[in-house]
Amino acid sequence: MAIERTFSILKPDATRRNLTGKINAVFEDAGLRIVAQKRIQMSRAQAEAFYGVHRERGFFNDLVSFMISGPVVVQVLEGENAVARHREVMGATNPANAAEGTVRKMFAESIEANSVHGSDSPENAAIEIAYFFAGTEIVG
Repeated sequence: MAIERTFSILKPDATRRNLTGKINAVFEDAGLRIVAQKRIQMSRAQAEAFYGVHRERGFFNDLVSFMISGPVVVQVLEGENAVARHREVMGATNPANAAEGTVRKMFAESIEANSVHGSDSPENAAIEIAYFFAGTEIVG
């Protein structure tokens, strides 16, 4: 199995409710290691560029508004098959469909306020990590 890195965001609903430690404990218990982390307030321009792939979709403006509504924690997770493992631990986008024990089942408030974002492929993980972190900020 390959050691890889993935990108994770703890969304405004999670930081507002002080769930950072609880969510990260789930990730760490699943074998993912936090190798970079920072709490930021995304600007509208940052959020629009980051979620640009969704620009033509109906939920784009609501997503951007939500992501700038409060601080987020951006982080890099490392582990065996980190992208797939992180997605498994996050659970389905809609918390109503998420498996028991997943982050979204335990902590999400709604399909939009679903507490976490995770990269969907190793290629996108690399792009998303580089969007928020300089290589020198990632400490294995």
